[in-house]
Amino acid sequence: MSYDHITCEIDARGVATVTLNRPEMRNALSGQMIEELTDVARTIGAADETRAMVLQGAGKVFCAGGDLGWMKKQIEADRETRMAEARKLAEMLRAMNEMPTPLIGRVHGGAFGGGVGMACICDVAIAEEGAKFGLTETRLGLIPATISPYVLARMGEGRARRVFMSARIFGAAEAVELGIAARAVPAADLDAAVEAEVAPYLSVAPRAVGASKALARALGPRIDDAVIEDTIIRLADTWEGEEAAHGISAFLDKTTPRWG
Repeated sequence: MSYDHITCEIDARGVATVTLNRPEMRNALSGQMIEELTDVARTIGAADETRAMVLQGAGKVFCAGGDLGWMKKQIEADRETRMAEARKLAEMLRAMNEMPTPLIGRVHGGAFGGGVGMACICDVAIAEEGAKFGLTETRLGLIPATISPYVLARMGEGRARRVFMSARIFGAAEAVELGIAARAVPAADLDAAVEAEVAPYLSVAPRAVGASKALARALGPRIDDAVIEDTIIRLADTWEGEEAAHGISAFLDKTTPRWG
């Protein structure tokens, strides 16, 4: 299967490696990448033949968050278009989170904004010790809307509020403490650590794995249609706000927003 903004390779064991492949854009989530990830989750991620999936980023960072050019288009669009684009993002996150195939995140370099959300939809994420993290949306006049159910499910409200609103950048050790990553390892050990997470899934029944994952999700924090729709509305509302227009324009123009 051919994609433009991601790559997907499946080895003889049935292990799929999905790579966010926009290194020149720090693997920012474009509209096209969102569609391609949704397709991967609904096809390869739903197949019995797929025993595990590894999610990683090409280049220097795992994922820098949402593509600001794509966000700027939403600010300039009408309400219906904003809602439709926000829904695509929300449905991608849901599809990746709920697919029966176990998802292992390989986080290197950095995960910011939506990149933290991508780490949180993984069943387990392994971080490079030097990786940096941050929910950076408020710097741009935005909020971490569609990723919020997964971030809160992973961290819990109390821990999430330490980093959810401040846009503070933190390291891999704190990401482990917060629950974003399961552990942090030296860069040289990252591939081996990811492989150690993949290996157990090669000797267990695939449908039982999927059913167990669905059970865990059913008993976990509520992430249903109503919750997801609320995040879509909140994101569209924020895109309509003056702060978002100012913050994103300042970033793209390489100027300082009025809040510093």
